[in-house]
Amino acid sequence: METVKEMRVLLAGVGGQGTILAADLLAKVAIASGLKVKLSEIHGMSQRGGAVTTVVNMGEEVHSMVISEGEADYLLAFETTEALRNIQFLREGGKLYVNNTQIKPLPVLTGKAMMPSNVEMRLKSYGAHLLDAESLASQAGSNKTANVVLLGALSTGLPFAQDIWEEQIRLKVPEHTIDINIAAFHLGRESVSA
Repeated sequence: METVKEMRVLLAGVGGQGTILAADLLAKVAIASGLKVKLSEIHGMSQRGGAVTTVVNMGEEVHSMVISEGEADYLLAFETTEALRNIQFLREGGKLYVNNTQIKPLPVLTGKAMMPSNVEMRLKSYGAHLLDAESLASQAGSNKTANVVLLGALSTGLPFAQDIWEEQIRLKVPEHTIDINIAAFHLGRESVSA
């Protein structure tokens, strides 16, 4: 692999979507590719469907485990509202991959707040790659692999070899789900390449 300056990836989702597992897999792929990694996680009521954000900074030199506004090279959003909530962290020219689904938070469900409007159009204005990760995950064999579908999409923008991704998936997921997760990863890659 060529020289890799520091790359910053922000993963943003809702508790239960597999955001933390995806960040861990990404970190393991970077380490297996010979890079240094710093990772930080924020679990905002993640067990109750609250926001979960994780930062994975990687490179030959990594100076921090956090990012400031305008510093993320990649934003991987597991839900459209979380994409909009975290868009200020994406640098100009950064890449945005978004699961095109909305999860209504408790304030919306109780009528105390409203969901944002024109979400898809707003995300497209940022150059988002929108994909239906749940549908692709079901196609792979389990809707629980939507996080791996999203990693597949993200992998198209990163300099890591496909066989390293597959190896780390095999090492991380339960044995009986390996084939489904590998299929989900490939469907995510194809959804961006198509």
